[in-house]
Amino acid sequence: MPKRTDIHKILVIGSGPIIIGQACEFDYSGTQACKALKAEGYEVVLINSNPATIMTDPSVGDRTYIEPITAEFVELVIRHEKPDALLPTVGGQTALNVAEELARTGVLKRYGVEMIGANPEAIAKAEDRNLFKKSMERIGLSVPASCVVKTVEEALATAVEIGLPVILRPSFTLGGTGGGVAYNVEELTEMAKLAISMSPIHEVLIEQSVLGWKEFELEVMRDLKDNVVIICSIENFDAMGVHTGDSITVAPIQTLTDREYQVMRDAAVAIIREIGVETGGSNIQFAIHPDDGRMTVIEMNPRVSRSSALASKATGFPIAKIAAKLAVGYSLDELRNDITRQTPACFEPTIDYCVVKVPRFTFEKFPQAQPVLTTSMRSVGEAMAIGRTFKEALQKALRSLEIGRAGLDDFGAIPDREELKRLLSTPGPERVFRIKQAYQSGFTTDEIYHLSMIDPWFLDNIEQIVEFENGLKKGRKSGGSLEALPHEQLYLAKQYGFSDVQLARLFDTTEKAVRERRAELGIRPKFKSVDTCAAEFEAFTPYYYSTYEQEDE
Repeated sequence: MPKRTDIHKILVIGSGPIIIGQACEFDYSGTQACKALKAEGYEVVLINSNPATIMTDPSVGDRTYIEPITAEFVELVIRHEKPDALLPTVGGQTALNVAEELARTGVLKRYGVEMIGANPEAIAKAEDRNLFKKSMERIGLSVPASCVVKTVEEALATAVEIGLPVILRPSFTLGGTGGGVAYNVEELTEMAKLAISMSPIHEVLIEQSVLGWKEFELEVMRDLKDNVVIICSIENFDAMGVHTGDSITVAPIQTLTDREYQVMRDAAVAIIREIGVETGGSNIQFAIHPDDGRMTVIEMNPRVSRSSALASKATGFPIAKIAAKLAVGYSLDELRNDITRQTPACFEPTIDYCVVKVPRFTFEKFPQAQPVLTTSMRSVGEAMAIGRTFKEALQKALRSLEIGRAGLDDFGAIPDREELKRLLSTPGPERVFRIKQAYQSGFTTDEIYHLSMIDPWFLDNIEQIVEFENGLKKGRKSGGSLEALPHEQLYLAKQYGFSDVQLARLFDTTEKAVRERRAELGIRPKFKSVDTCAAEFEAFTPYYYSTYEQEDE
């Protein structure tokens, strides 16, 4: 169906100040959406309290209001501008909550403003923990045993019924704010008080613990014709219990069989239809038991999210741009992929590379905060890298963090065995480096798995990096030099993601010397395209990542 002609002016709500859990990824998404709407001829009015963003540049919206993102101020803008429609799904949780309040209090109806991209009922069913649980049960999907509470007493009674530990998930909060894992009655009492106060509707889901289960996420899009596509599949390196924004994440999913993935895909399609997200993107999170493969649904966001920004960069599919166009009436089959200009937007991206995102933490700036990761997000940013393998992408992402690491480097003095066990079993910002230390200390993959609950497939890949590095060190100790290193070894080192800086340290030489040796041997980076279709169609506007292979695209 063509774009709507009955609406002319659209109010877009931004995400406001950059805070932990809601940062520049929403500026990215919001800007993309505004440009898409203007290109379609709509008048775009923007409200965003943060002037230090691209989104509030005068060129992005036709009119921009630098005002607090509250129902009171948005109503003032609506009264003055008289927009035909409100798009709340590209401004994160802040925009979604304000839009829900405007609908609930009758403001939108009073001024004749239509909410597009999502409807109040869908927002409530996805964000209200009790309604979401009932929706999942209605379509026959498993959810962890849980109960919605409004008082500390109810929380304690629920914990007695389902057993400790329990996970607290406040309704309508961002980045897991106010939530966490309670292991005993004392922790639950304190955490329940906080969680209830943080929820805008003072409601908290007390949920049976699925700590240690594998966590996955699917980016899903739907249009008004009920076409549903999966844009990207994402797997968490860390097991359940760590907020997905604080975990290393990998796309596409690495450790599921195709049969398991198809079951999850079918579930995601059923969920977005049941919740009733009419147009645009949603991310849906699942947990799978590592032993018996049982799948349960954790939650969904009926909006463009932090993961959507990651998925857009990982696949080349502009989720926010397409979501904005779907909101004004287009269907997925009518829109073209910008990169190929041939495939429609209902063509699911296929990628022939591995993407790794590593979160960035600054606990040193928050001296009272314990550097322990839980279900409440604490990272302040992230780095994303693309490679042909997980090993290569992981090392590239680690050195992109700007924390003085050139990859999966040595991490100082190795602690004793008992301290290493504690560090492996406690999710923290440095755990990936502790895994390397564990292998250097003689731990087995099985031991590390039972301490960390990180899937053995990921651990095996880290062990391969460590073993390869040990081989280079042994060669160096026995008199080997960089000049004597054969082509095959140096080439494999680059395929494993080792930087010239890392290799220079291993051979006690300079980065320049390593680069010159590579040039002598003809080992230079090749460039591959991010084209959404694994080179099945010609790409007109791809972007590229460097890797070490034979063919250069």
